[in-house]
Amino acid sequence: MKRKYANIMKFSVLFVGAFVMLYPLLWMISSAFKPTEIIFREVSIIPTEVTLENFMEGWQGISGVSFTTFFSNSFIIVGLCIVGNVITCSMAAYAFARLNFSLKTLLFALMLGSIMLPYHVLLIPQYLIFNYLGWVDTFLPLFIPKFLATDAFFIFLMVQFVRGIPRELDNAARIDGCGPVQIFSRIIFPLMLPAIVTTAIFTFIWTWNDFFSQYIYLSNPNLWTVSLALRGFLDAMGESQWGAMFAMSLLSIVPIFIFFIAFQKLLIEGIATTGIK
Repeated sequence: MKRKYANIMKFSVLFVGAFVMLYPLLWMISSAFKPTEIIFREVSIIPTEVTLENFMEGWQGISGVSFTTFFSNSFIIVGLCIVGNVITCSMAAYAFARLNFSLKTLLFALMLGSIMLPYHVLLIPQYLIFNYLGWVDTFLPLFIPKFLATDAFFIFLMVQFVRGIPRELDNAARIDGCGPVQIFSRIIFPLMLPAIVTTAIFTFIWTWNDFFSQYIYLSNPNLWTVSLALRGFLDAMGESQWGAMFAMSLLSIVPIFIFFIAFQKLLIEGIATTGIK
């Protein structure tokens, strides 16, 4: 009996804690369906009035650009970033995990050290370079670095995974006449699927939710992503469109939720097999 009451107390505390953590999300979902004038008058997550006008108003967008354009821009940038990270980070990870070359240990240490550098340290030099190349106010600064294996975290994650693949597979491929490129493309890369999916999911989430770098490089409303467009609903000098912002915020988390659910099993497998906790 005492154990039963202890379990009840435990689950009660967990339920209250979960509710407190989820309350902001639930409030946002509720506010998306409330008329704008009552959003801040009600604290309840159950709306007394329900309307879909926020979604219609929000989808019309801002500055004459609809949310169709903003979503398209976000998907283009996210897709290119995923392709870039998956290809180049996997190649770099294979080189560090399997190949022998000069200064390998030093370069790997420098690569790990780059993880500790805050993004703001690199912001001004990168901006000057991209401005000199004429890439500012284009998508290029947002995805070109991904094709140069600049995300050291994903390289490290994949290196750990490749090290767990038996080297006997490489030796067998060499006996059959395969070189390093063929071993990577035919043996290692297909076996890296869990790590690749993990990289794709994290790249999707981080790029989709990114605001700072997109705010720095994109000023043309026709190039804005979803995160920039959501900021556009808030007007410090005029009337903010809170209802439309909450409605579009709700729609903006749907792709992340679907992507995560679709690849959840491979994500867990990829994290577990690379030793990242």
